[in-house]
Amino acid sequence: MEIEELLELTSKNLIEALGSRTRRRFSRGLQQKPITLIQKLRRAKKMTKTNEKPPLVLTHLRNMIIVPEMIGNLIGVYNGKTFTQIEIKPEMIGHYLGEFSITYKPIKHGRPGVGASSSSKFVPLK
Repeated sequence: MEIEELLELTSKNLIEALGSRTRRRFSRGLQQKPITLIQKLRRAKKMTKTNEKPPLVLTHLRNMIIVPEMIGNLIGVYNGKTFTQIEIKPEMIGHYLGEFSITYKPIKHGRPGVGASSSSKFVPLK
């Protein structure tokens, strides 16, 4: 769908277009914290001038589902150590914020003994 179409969708039509887990979550109603985050994003978008990015809004709500109203905002999602800056794009609708802020450092395997003591290196037997 185009961005304009997504923004014009009613909440009922949007929920029907999303997956079952998301439909269930919205059918149970929104709590106060996600509503507060959406209000902060609205305020940030209202404060910006045209053709500018809105200021960063920090949050710990990794389980917040991205809705069309958030498109174009900058959100800092906490990953347990730092805030990862995310710009919301139309392809992200229906996903969770936590999916875009990785909580672990991927392991990079190198040569044996690199970064460790010299005793861990392989020494062939004669």
